[in-house]
Amino acid sequence: MTTPQVRRSFEPGHHRKFLVIADESREVESALLFAASRIQRSGGQIKMLYVVEPDAQFWGGVRQVQVEEEINKAKALFRLFRRKLGVDGFDAVVIEEVIVEGMRDEMIKAEIEQDQDIAVLVLGAAADANGPGPLIASLVAGATAGKFPIPITIVPGNLTIDSIKSLA
Repeated sequence: MTTPQVRRSFEPGHHRKFLVIADESREVESALLFAASRIQRSGGQIKMLYVVEPDAQFWGGVRQVQVEEEINKAKALFRLFRRKLGVDGFDAVVIEEVIVEGMRDEMIKAEIEQDQDIAVLVLGAAADANGPGPLIASLVAGATAGKFPIPITIVPGNLTIDSIKSLA
């Protein structure tokens, strides 16, 4: 990763964005609710990113069908997350939805590099005993540790909505 760019999220015509990675894990909801609560208090918007990862076992037309299925799944998740935010009182939060294809860690870093309004990556930690989850393990540990271009907020997966609202 290159030298971090100066973020533009507070310049005129820009908006601070909280990046949340959308997938089917339970911990995404904690991250999403924290980001929405933070935005309600301090302004900004959510950028939900869904990454369609390549599958080497498919090729040609079969691969295209698999990608279309993943895109449909992403759109369904976006709708579900919007409904959940509405139920919890966050229906006024602006949400940008992005679907990209590639390796998840690389696409997250590329999205952050491309969109200078992204100021914080919000991740939810798994509440089970198997560890915080693969996304946290890959982005927070190893070669990336200490070199990530923006702050990462990790939200414990066992927090209730009331706890999240009181902390954000």
